[in-house]
Amino acid sequence: MTRSLRKGPYVDEKLLKKISKLAPGDKSVINTWSRSSEISPEMVGLTFGVHNGKKFIPVTIREEMIGHRLGEFSPTKTFVKHGGKMQRDLEAAKKVSEQQAKAAAKK
Repeated sequence: MTRSLRKGPYVDEKLLKKISKLAPGDKSVINTWSRSSEISPEMVGLTFGVHNGKKFIPVTIREEMIGHRLGEFSPTKTFVKHGGKMQRDLEAAKKVSEQQAKAAAKK
């Protein structure tokens, strides 16, 4: 659900204080747990360490990111492939065919 336009975008107050203390062109990483904060124009060019529950993921803010949330750029879950033995067999066959194609290309 989007936030009301009357209320304006949500940006954590502590995060705003950290941003205001930085000098222009400063390349230090600002660590934050505030994944729900929206990216505002004054954040462009800064690097944030957004916490994903385990560690801080560095996110450099660009103009295209304005209006999105910080948490969108720091995934919390890692994908582990599906399948088991059948998937391993398919990958092994693919690897063998790639090696054969590479050997044929060298000849």
